[in-house]
Amino acid sequence: MATALANRASSDRALSLLKLPFSFLRSFSAASQSPSAPNPNASSSASKKPKRRKKKNLFEVAQFLPSWGLGYHMAKTHWTGVSYEITKINLYKDGRHGKAWGIVHKDGLPAADAPKKISGVHKRCWRYIPNLTKTTEIAPNLTKCAETAPKAEVQAS
Repeated sequence: MATALANRASSDRALSLLKLPFSFLRSFSAASQSPSAPNPNASSSASKKPKRRKKKNLFEVAQFLPSWGLGYHMAKTHWTGVSYEITKINLYKDGRHGKAWGIVHKDGLPAADAPKKISGVHKRCWRYIPNLTKTTEIAPNLTKCAETAPKAEVQAS
């Protein structure tokens, strides 16, 4: 009779273990592994490629610039030598969509006098061009200095 009770108790334990969730049992088996044993998941995580950064539309680029990028140059990433100087932006409520107007610049020089509506502002391929705003401000000062320098030499001789 004692052996029958012992057999019944062991079978009850086995049934109760089967009723436990599998993840609970896995946590016990993972804890019993030695730390020196190689982890098969570690090698697969090292071979994973890093996530690609999501490119930004014109408004997501402009939001970090002062006054939402008015007066700054922006271009699509695949354009070469062409950019827009932003003159006006109408934002929708979410701040990531809207309409924009600007003056076209080719090779750093204005190609048009009047601003026109920029097409493709919601496409995710826009970038800020930092050098164009600085060079257009500095370039006129350099030409004035170069013109006055030869006159001083002529007067001296």
